[in-house]
Amino acid sequence: MSDCGLDVVLGLIGGKWKMLILFHLCHGSRRFGELRRLLPGISEKMLIQDLRQMQESNLLVRKDYQQVPPKVEYSITPFGKALGKSMAPLCAWGAKNRKRALGKKSLQKIAV
Repeated sequence: MSDCGLDVVLGLIGGKWKMLILFHLCHGSRRFGELRRLLPGISEKMLIQDLRQMQESNLLVRKDYQQVPPKVEYSITPFGKALGKSMAPLCAWGAKNRKRALGKKSLQKIAV
């Protein structure tokens, strides 16, 4: 077991999409369709799976309004918000070093 705790963090938000989902929820509640539009390239199946896992990990809550047409919102918990704040330095580092880290070819592939 690692003393730095990265194993815990990666267990919660590892994978391609969870950090980006958390980032977008840090800016306010979002409906499923909004998240899908904010994450080009994610499949509906993957978004559903990641949202469920993050809900089980107490990073976010799902509110079902029980209406027709269906309305469901996802919002971040205080636990998730604390994790989101800890990601801010990584976001800043990524923005500052995007060109160097990805190169010109890869920049076109990543649209976040």
